[in-house]
Amino acid sequence: MLVEFRVKNFRSLRDEQVFSLVASKDKTLQDTHTLATGISAAPTLLRSAAVYGANASGKSNLIKALQYMRGVVTESATAIQPGQSFAVQPFRLDADSASQATEFEVTFLLDGVRYQYGFAMTPQRIVSEHLLVYKTFKPQRWFVRHFDAETGKDVYDFGPGLKGSKNVWEGATRPNALFLSMAVQLNSEALRPVFDWFVNRLIIFNEQAQLSPQVSIQMLKQADDRKEICNFLTAADISISDIDVETRKVPGQAVHFDLVAGKTEVRPEELEEHQLRFHHVTEQGKAVFDLMDESSGTRNLLFLTGPVLNVLSKGLTLVIDELDTSLHTMLVRELVRLFHWPEINTGGAQLIFTTHDTSLLDAPDLFRRDQVWFVEKDRDQASTLVSLSEFSPRKNEALERGYLMGRYGGIPFLSHTLGLKH
Repeated sequence: MLVEFRVKNFRSLRDEQVFSLVASKDKTLQDTHTLATGISAAPTLLRSAAVYGANASGKSNLIKALQYMRGVVTESATAIQPGQSFAVQPFRLDADSASQATEFEVTFLLDGVRYQYGFAMTPQRIVSEHLLVYKTFKPQRWFVRHFDAETGKDVYDFGPGLKGSKNVWEGATRPNALFLSMAVQLNSEALRPVFDWFVNRLIIFNEQAQLSPQVSIQMLKQADDRKEICNFLTAADISISDIDVETRKVPGQAVHFDLVAGKTEVRPEELEEHQLRFHHVTEQGKAVFDLMDESSGTRNLLFLTGPVLNVLSKGLTLVIDELDTSLHTMLVRELVRLFHWPEINTGGAQLIFTTHDTSLLDAPDLFRRDQVWFVEKDRDQASTLVSLSEFSPRKNEALERGYLMGRYGGIPFLSHTLGLKH
C-alpha cells in the first residue's frame, strides 16, 4: 500500500508537497475505510483518497509527478540512452527553482516491510538517490548516492542490509540512470520488490496513460471474470445480462527493426480483432447491441470495471485523474465503495483520484475527513496541497457548501463578468 508521496519542484508543485495515506486518529469509519498495518509509524492506512481543485490548480500535476517518478524507475536503465537528457519540468516561474533539481520520494508497504525510496534529478542527470528499508522500527540504509560536483562523480554509501554485487551495479549505473533500476537489470533480487512495486503494483490512468479496453476484454473471455463484470454493471443499473467477445484474425501490418542491418521494415501480419456483443434484458424484452451502440458512459464504465476488479483482487494501488469523466456521480460512489468493503477489498487495494464532483463530499459515509485533499495555486502560481482534516470541520458540517464557498480553498475565483461585457 502507498503510505506517502513527496514531490518538490515539479511543474506547478514548487515547494515540497506531501500526500499522505496515513489515517488520522479519528475512529470514524475505521473498520471499512482504513486498514491496520501492525506498524507503529503508520498504524492504519487509508483505502482511498480524493483530490479536489480548480482547473489548472495543479491536481493533475500531482498525478503526473507520481507517474513521472514511475517512468524514471521503469525506463532509466533501458529506454534512456547514454548522454540523453530527461524531459523533466521544474517550476519555471522563478529563476531559482528553474535551475534546481526536481525531487521525488515514495514510501510504501509491501509484505509487512516499509520502503522509503527517492531521488533528485535535473534534465542532465540523477543528482541523488536513496533507499531506507524498515524491517523493524529502526530503518536500514541500504544505499545513498549523491553527485559530487567537484569531482564530477557519483559517491555511493552502502549499508549492510543490501546484499549482492554492489560494486558491479555501481559501475554500470550511468549518470542518467537510477542505481535501483540498473541493479535490478543486473539481477538484484534484494531490490526487485521495490522496482516491481512501481512496475506492477502502481496503476495510473490519466491523459498520458489512457484507459485501455484490453484488461476488461481479456477478463470477459474468462467465465468467472465475465460474471463479475456483468454483476457490477447490473448493480450500476445497466441492463446488461451478458457480454460476448468474438475474436477474429484480420490482416494487418507490423513494424520490425533489424538490429544487424540497422533498418526498419514493415511486414504483413495477422492481428486479433475483438468484437463485443452486449445482451440487454428488460421486462419488456431483450436485444443484442454492438459496442458503439452503447453510451460513452457505459463504455467507460466497462473499460474501467476490469482494471478495478483486477486491482481489488491483487491488492494494488490505482491512481486515476478525473475519475468522474463520463461517469454519473452515483457510479463514482459505487466504485469508491468497492474499495471500502473489507469483504471485497481483502488485499489492501487503494484508490486515489482527482475529481470535480463536489456532491461526493456530502455522500453518506463515503469519505472520512482525512481522505479528502485540496489543491490550489498561490499568488506565485505555485500549487499547494492540503488535507481537509487540517481545517477541522465539524462532524455534521455541509462539506460541499463549505468547499464551494471557498472555506477550504481549491476552487476558482472568477470575476463577476468573466471578462465579458454586458
